[in-house]
Amino acid sequence: MNAAALERFLRDQGIDVHGELRVELISGGRSNLTFAASDDESKWVVRRPPVAGLTPSAHDMAREYTVTDALQKSAVPVAKTVAFDSAGTTVGAPMTVVEFVDGAVIRDQDDLAALRDEQVDAAVAELVRVLAELHAVDPAAVGLENFGRPEGFLARQVKLWASQWERVKTRELPDIATLHAALSDAVPRESASAIVHGDFRIDNTILDSAGPGRVRAVVDWELSTLGDPLTDAALMCVYRTPVFDLILGTRAAWTSDRMPTSETLAQSYATVSGRDLGNWGFYLALANFKLGVIGEGIAHRARQGSDAGSGAARAAEATPEFIAAGLRALKEGRN
Repeated sequence: MNAAALERFLRDQGIDVHGELRVELISGGRSNLTFAASDDESKWVVRRPPVAGLTPSAHDMAREYTVTDALQKSAVPVAKTVAFDSAGTTVGAPMTVVEFVDGAVIRDQDDLAALRDEQVDAAVAELVRVLAELHAVDPAAVGLENFGRPEGFLARQVKLWASQWERVKTRELPDIATLHAALSDAVPRESASAIVHGDFRIDNTILDSAGPGRVRAVVDWELSTLGDPLTDAALMCVYRTPVFDLILGTRAAWTSDRMPTSETLAQSYATVSGRDLGNWGFYLALANFKLGVIGEGIAHRARQGSDAGSGAARAAEATPEFIAAGLRALKEGRN
């Protein structure tokens, strides 16, 4: 990240920069690159797409900024938006700037070890509550009525991830076609509509350091849209699968056995949100399908030379397990 170019951009946006602007990479490789920028008085978070990515829509900075900006006055905690370079003239790609939110990010099981069991329970309860709050927001009330196309959302998701498989596959897996066909046949005729995050779990939030039972901000909104809220809930549950560690490249906090089971999470969401988990097997299968394709995509990017982090080539090892789990979910109607 070019600090001088970023400083010029901030000043052009009417943002005062006091003293030298310092920029450091916080995280990056498998998702959007995230930087912390600070001067002598303020601190910001800057996000841009990966240097080498195969799925532009999965790194949509405009989408991320639009939804974060729209939710500023909602019950959903988000970082305060600052500026957006849609043309990508500053760093060679679209870039968002939001205020830095101080707090705890629980990414892996070492981070989780710092929390007592009652703190883990409180954090999970708050995560479920915040997800339900998001799904309760009226899109029109926050200016997001045109943020997506809810009608036909589930069928498009099935088609999207099948198409993405064709783009990133590194080998032939017959079960992919089997699961794709089964999902296509099982798409519910009716579904609800809400703002969906698309990637909701503990490490995509910032918790209050003093009290992890409070979410200070939900982050990583690049997959958000208007769609079926049960896709968010099912993905949150399927992320609990231990093999998800291969996709994240770490012993993920969310896969820890200190977390509730996926069944408990699902029931908690249903209770808090008041939503019926009809056709739950379909939603679990779709979530598994998505994660299987994502694992393959990470490995594909690694083979193409992308800086996807250590162990990225192993992410594809998770794909057959997710696909098998998807087929089981459809057959059994449960996880």
